[in-house]
Order: sequence, then C-alpha cells, then structure tokens
Amino acid sequence: MVFSQAFLMQWLADIMLPFVRISALLIAMIGFGGKTVPTRVKALLALSIAFIISPAMPSSGFTELFSVQGFLLVMQQILIGVAIGFISQIFLNTFVMAGQTIAVQSGLGFATLVDPVNGVNTAAIGQFYIILATLVFWAVDGHLAMIKMIALSFEAMPIGSGWLSLAKIDKIVEWGQWLFIATVTIALTPITAMLMINLTFGIMTRAAPQLNIFSIGFPVAQITGLLVVWISLSAFILHFDTLWQSASGLMCEVAGC
Repeated sequence: MVFSQAFLMQWLADIMLPFVRISALLIAMIGFGGKTVPTRVKALLALSIAFIISPAMPSSGFTELFSVQGFLLVMQQILIGVAIGFISQIFLNTFVMAGQTIAVQSGLGFATLVDPVNGVNTAAIGQFYIILATLVFWAVDGHLAMIKMIALSFEAMPIGSGWLSLAKIDKIVEWGQWLFIATVTIALTPITAMLMINLTFGIMTRAAPQLNIFSIGFPVAQITGLLVVWISLSAFILHFDTLWQSASGLMCEVAGC
C-alpha cells in the first residue's frame, strides 16, 4: 500500500493541529496548568486526547503544514485553547483575591506560602482557598467538562474556520469584572466582621488609652479572623457553583459548543 505525500501531510495536520489546541488548553487551565505538573505529562495527555477525538472530527483537508499558512493555523489553535483556559484561571484567581483580602483585613497576611500555580508568595488564607477551589473543581469533574468543551469546539470551530471573533474576546475581557465582584461577595462577611472588631478596639483604646491595641487587639483580630473564615466556609460551595456556572457558560460560548 502506497501513501501519497498529500495524504500523509493531511493525516499529520489532522493530528497535530488538534494537539496544539488541546495543549494550549491544558497549559492555561486549572490543575493541569500548574508548574507541578510535568510538561511531558501535559504533552502526552494532549496527544492522547487528540488521537481519541481525531476520528470523530471533520478533516481539515490541509496539506501545507510547514508553511506560513500552517504557522497561522497553529497560532489560531493556540489562541482558542488559551482563551478557554484563561477563563478558568480568572475563575480560580477570584478565590485567591478573596483569600488575600481576608488575610490583609484579619492580620493573617503575615503567614505566606509559595503558590505552586503562579510561583509567587501567597497568604496562607489565599493558599487555602486555592487548594479548596481546586479540589472542588476536580470533585465536580470540571476538568472533564473543559476537555469535552475543547472536543466539541472542533465541530463548532473547525480547523481553518478563522480566528476568534472580537465579540468573543470582548466577552472574556468583560467577564473579568467577575474577578472583583465575586471577590467582594466572598470576602464581604469576613471583612464586615473584622471591621466591627477593629471598630470595637478603637472605641476601647479611646476610652482607655493605656490599653495597647497592638498587644491585645492584634491576637484577638487573628483568632476572630480564623473563626469568621471557618464560619463563612459554609457558603463556599454556593459561591463556587455560581461562579463555575458563569465560567462554564462563557467557555461554551467561546468554544461554540
């Protein structure tokens, strides 16, 4: 059996171009995008998914893989994959900012840990929210939902169909406001509680100046902050579900599924 060069190039394009889009998603999404996940694992997983879904995908009919047009197609696939994964990063960083805000208000920002995802120092409360949100993301099969979205995107946006529209990019940028709105929503209860604690100690210090607010108020503020965080965790799943529904809806809209 003899295979022509055009047939081999088309077969290679039908594997490699989906591989690029899936790889871009895995690099940018929650969980797989962390620095703790080896690059070889990401590449092997992306290649495995590409081989699995390629028989059900419409053929690209592209044979000039090593050309300027092929380079542009690769850039298109990277843009689509990164755009979908970037939405999940905005979703995760909402909880990071909420944790950082609570830590600053309660005085717990002194305890810092290295964030393995972003590679920077994060307050312990923020790191706790990162771990909790990531575990819930795995528990609700969010990673499987995102892989399904990227697989369905090849039907809605076949390879070579064009770049992402400006309207979709604008929606991603506009959805970034959720990063601040949801942060305030999650941290509103702890911030209000800590404001009342600080106001109480301010009145006590005004009434009795001999009281040292730093030696008395600071430990109490930290203990109260931990208690408030523990109590407010009962609403964590509600916030997570609301944000995830909004994020997954936008990802579906961008992917066209």
